[in-house]
Amino acid sequence: MSRGRLFILGLIALALGGFLAMSVYRNLQSKTNASNPAGANVVVAARDIQIGTVIGSGDVKVVRFPVAELPAGVYSSTSTIVGRGAILPIAKGEFLLPNKLAAVNGGSGLPSLIPQGMRAVSVRVNDVVAVAGFVIPGTRVDVLLTGTPMGGKEPVTTTVLENAYVLAAGQRMEHSAAGEPQTVPVITLLVSPDDAQKLTLATLEGKIQLALRNVTDSEPQNLNLVRSTALYRGSAPSPEVTAVKPHVARAKPTLPPAPTVYSVEVIRGHDLSTTKF
Repeated sequence: MSRGRLFILGLIALALGGFLAMSVYRNLQSKTNASNPAGANVVVAARDIQIGTVIGSGDVKVVRFPVAELPAGVYSSTSTIVGRGAILPIAKGEFLLPNKLAAVNGGSGLPSLIPQGMRAVSVRVNDVVAVAGFVIPGTRVDVLLTGTPMGGKEPVTTTVLENAYVLAAGQRMEHSAAGEPQTVPVITLLVSPDDAQKLTLATLEGKIQLALRNVTDSEPQNLNLVRSTALYRGSAPSPEVTAVKPHVARAKPTLPPAPTVYSVEVIRGHDLSTTKF
C-alpha cells in the first residue's frame, strides 16, 4: 500500500477518533449538568457567631450552592450583612438569614435583640429566685409575687407574668451548649410595655420568685391568688358567733274563770243536808 493511501487512512481514523471523543465529552457534560443544577452565590458563616456580635468581614464567606437547595431570604453579597448584629447564635457553615440578624442600623448587643414594641426589664435575683441558676438566656419563666395587698392582713401569692422570655442572665446573652447553671445577680426579661409596668411594681410590692417552665408549654393558666390559710390542713374553723336573742317579756297566763258551783239543800224531817254541784 502506498504512503499516500496510508496517510489518508490515518487522517480518516484521526477524524473519527476526534468525533467520537467529542461525542463522549458532550454526553458526559450533559449528564454532569443534569446531576449538578446551576449554583448561586450565597453567604454563610465562616465561624461560630455569638448572639449580639457585630458581624465583620472575617465572620462570613461566599460559597456556591445549588439553587434548588437554598432557603428563602439568603444573601448573595457580604456587603448587606457586615456591620449588622446577630440576634440569634449562628453556627459555622449556616446560612445567614434575615431572622438571625438585627435590622440595618439596628446596632448590636442587647438593644438589637429587642423586637419592635417590646421592652427589656431586669430584676434582681439570687440562687433561690433564679431557680438555682437554671434561669438562663432562652428559657421561659413565670413571675410570682408574694405580698400583702393594701388593707389586707395575711400574705398572698399571685402570678404576675406568665411565659416571659429570658433575654439575658447577668451580662450574658447566650447560654452554654451544656445548659449549665449561671449564678448572676440580675435576670433580664423580654416583656410588653404593660407587663414591664407590672414587673416594676411587683419588685416594690413584695418578694418575687421566678418559676421555670418548659419552653413548649405556652398555655396560660390564669391562676387565682393563694392565701396562707390554704396551706394548712385540718385547721380549726373560725369560731361561730352566737347571736344574742333579745329578751321578750312573757305575758302572764290568763286563768280560766272558776266554775260555777250549784248548791242543793235537802230537808228530811228535822235533818238538813246541802249538796254542791
